[in-house]
Amino acid sequence: MKENSVSRLAHDSSSKEAFAGSGLSLHVSPRTESLPQGVSLRSLQTHHDERGSLTELFRASWETGIEIVQWNYTESEARVLRGVHVHVKHADYLILLRGRATIGLRDLRIGSPTESMTALVEMQGTRLHALTIPPGVAHGFYFHEPSAHLYAVSEYWDKLDELGCRWADPALEINWPDAEPLISGRDAALPSLRELVESLPRAQQT
Repeated sequence: MKENSVSRLAHDSSSKEAFAGSGLSLHVSPRTESLPQGVSLRSLQTHHDERGSLTELFRASWETGIEIVQWNYTESEARVLRGVHVHVKHADYLILLRGRATIGLRDLRIGSPTESMTALVEMQGTRLHALTIPPGVAHGFYFHEPSAHLYAVSEYWDKLDELGCRWADPALEINWPDAEPLISGRDAALPSLRELVESLPRAQQT
């Protein structure tokens, strides 16, 4: 699937210049120049002085659409791919602290204005941004180099809310940068996208 590279954010910036100077790149499906509805990318301001730096990572007053109950810290080796996962109940709030990552997204929400939209977001630890992913948007994280990320969730871990599909399923229409990434046994055993989508109505009722 051919992708367009665009230079604007869907929710946190209204100007192409702001995105072009952010150190990030965004690729989305050809029919739109936006992220799936509810996905947002916020630039985080870092304050430097002779001692070092300070960056605000989250404020309750920011319109992130997520009420955080837990933070987690994860390190990944080069060429690791985590996903593709989707949650019915909880939202994610992700910050790449170190390294470089490609975030693959697909909107699986039936009736969403951006239903079936796919997007790739490139993030780098040298320019801190926060990516919010709402429930119903499938996501996978590919790390080009040794990386570390911090992520928050809006609900505590629930096995029934940990759903997913095979990262390389052609129906996802996500063009990953690596054909043979390192994945966990759990992610390797995930079902097809079709099977995942068929299971979502049942998961939403639990």
